[in-house]
Amino acid sequence: MESHRLVKKAIKGNKSAFEKLVQQHYERIYRTAYLYVHNEEDALDVVQEATYQAFTSIHSLKNPEYFMTWLTRIVIRCSGHVLKRKGNVVPLSDEILSNLPGQVNPYIEESLLLIDAIQQLRENYRTVIILFYYYDYSIKTISSVMEIPENTVKTYLSRGKAELKKSYENEEEDKCHG
Repeated sequence: MESHRLVKKAIKGNKSAFEKLVQQHYERIYRTAYLYVHNEEDALDVVQEATYQAFTSIHSLKNPEYFMTWLTRIVIRCSGHVLKRKGNVVPLSDEILSNLPGQVNPYIEESLLLIDAIQQLRENYRTVIILFYYYDYSIKTISSVMEIPENTVKTYLSRGKAELKKSYENEEEDKCHG
């Protein structure tokens, strides 16, 4: 409820209310950015750009209940801009693997394979998968964030899962034959 009040104040131009909102949601903003850009420096750039864009356009937010949905949309858009500007970045799995000791925990390896597979998905599929599985957003909320019909979200989710399954099966096959 406190967050709702802060959003209303921020919409009216209260800078400190906006700062408190950003502080409250910083971890989630950063995590979303990182899931897209895969490195700390770019994620921080996304957070900064998204925060600036949110601040300059918060007056256009019509419904305070949708603040996080609105902010997530901005973060995703800014992440896409950073990726286009950079021409994509080094995959997360390479970054992490280069810093790991010789013996890799199989669960870490599985997680890295999943992250890498998610990275390979088309942007729409990746966005739906991240919002649905990492953030537990409903189909309706994802529809609102991405500004697409709910049935399209369901289609992207289904196709994204199918591609992940196919990617995972190919990886398992490579392990068996390699």
